[in-house]
Amino acid sequence: MRHLSRLAPLAGRDRLMPVGRDLLERYGEPHRAYHDRRHLAEVLAGVALLAQHADDLSVAVAAAWWHDAVYTVPVLTSAGTPTSETSPSTGDGISNEEASAQLAERTLSQLGADADRTAHVGRLVRMTATHDPSPLDPDAEVVSDADLSVLASPPNRYATYVADVRREYAAVPDDLFRTGRAAILRNLLEGERVFRTPSAHQRWEADARANIAAELRQLDA
Repeated sequence: MRHLSRLAPLAGRDRLMPVGRDLLERYGEPHRAYHDRRHLAEVLAGVALLAQHADDLSVAVAAAWWHDAVYTVPVLTSAGTPTSETSPSTGDGISNEEASAQLAERTLSQLGADADRTAHVGRLVRMTATHDPSPLDPDAEVVSDADLSVLASPPNRYATYVADVRREYAAVPDDLFRTGRAAILRNLLEGERVFRTPSAHQRWEADARANIAAELRQLDA
């Protein structure tokens, strides 16, 4: 809960405490294997590490808190293919990112946060569906890099991450999962950079590409 202090410019700390407890309960839902409290803590730590690149650190921290606040278990689509890892749909037919953004905007509005900053939080949360931040939005780059920081983890942590993602997709057959996962990983490798901020690119890019390439080799074996 210590990261809540970063949100003080958006709303008073006393009013944020019950919100923080609600978010922690959400990230502690039993159906989550990867998008859980550990992931939240790692993303918040990533934002703190990249704080020098943010224009509005409070907004970036708020987006980190809410980015996976709503998370449904991925399911097969009517066409028989798995939904994207980054944006499975809720029961209402909207992506988890959209539902999480709406929750953030609604909650921050109720807390009396500035309307423009509230809207910015919502945009950052929605951006995590694609991880394609605008180069004109440093806060989006910070949040995207923090969310992807697990890709540069040491081998043991990366292996746990891969296993946890697969557990979240337990309902998806192996062949469909492997195809969908490989497509996501190849898209990351084919991009000019995985990480957008200078610090993250220098610190994490090489390790992330090595981890992704190794996982792809296993998927293609």
